[in-house]
Amino acid sequence: MRHRISLPRELGAHFSVSEAAAHGVGRGRRDAADLARPFHGIRSQVVPESFSVRVACYLPRLRPGQRLAARTALRLWGMPFPQRWQPDEPVDVTVLPTSTPPRARGTAGHRLAAGRAETWRVDGAPVIDPIAALFQCAPGLTILQAVILIDALITEADNYPGLRPGRPGTTPAQIEARLDAWGRFPGCATIRRALAFVRAGVESPKETETRWLIVSAGLPEPVLQHEVRDRGVLIARVDLAYPELRIAVEYEGDGHRTSQTQWRRDIRRQRDLEDRGWIVIRLTQHDLSPASSFIPRLRRALASRR
Repeated sequence: MRHRISLPRELGAHFSVSEAAAHGVGRGRRDAADLARPFHGIRSQVVPESFSVRVACYLPRLRPGQRLAARTALRLWGMPFPQRWQPDEPVDVTVLPTSTPPRARGTAGHRLAAGRAETWRVDGAPVIDPIAALFQCAPGLTILQAVILIDALITEADNYPGLRPGRPGTTPAQIEARLDAWGRFPGCATIRRALAFVRAGVESPKETETRWLIVSAGLPEPVLQHEVRDRGVLIARVDLAYPELRIAVEYEGDGHRTSQTQWRRDIRRQRDLEDRGWIVIRLTQHDLSPASSFIPRLRRALASRR
């Protein structure tokens, strides 16, 4: 229910109590029941039920020298962080070692030495660069999760789901150089091991996961984004392929199921490939389970072409 006293437009949707006081808003109004209190000293005209809104609510609390970091930074960059965001996930904030990290409810404070991270602005917020954010999260990552994140970091694909346009360009060599510059830190071994498995040109987290499952089963590594041409005409671009054996592996996300146009296009592509002698193996999330029949099926397909 709206309060009978409206708030100054200059305050915006989220503001600190000190900002409210500076605009002449009395304590009774800023503590009214129609305003949410997502963080200590912060008021919001909307309940922060999404990641972007929760981060926006926190921005009035940021002090000079503080930057969003770790999980929060990776999510702002649109990286495929392994855990789904939850409303109770703290906002990660980093400061220099000479400063005291924030300890307020709903925040997780970190210290980061000067020179270890570049500062960018994302949605108006100071954010550390994706490599530094990855390193901060490294202790909680498996090797596969690190590979997925690094594949997303280095990809130049403009159709990778969720990635923010204009993010810093990154190469495996740059990540390795940053590892050397940082020295030993928790999780550094995970990042180093993951670098051996990353590949350029990946277009989704599930492509990485599928490739990992194939290689972990001891099968040859497939080629990424292989273009199938007939007399110079592009027939299809295959997610994962064994071109010499004419075997294609395609991961089908929900978009392939819910879009009638995409569904029809997929069927036509499969027919075009099969007409040219290709074996097409189509996968869903269920097939990425170790207990699925995907790996035995792929093993049989490989054996049939040798």
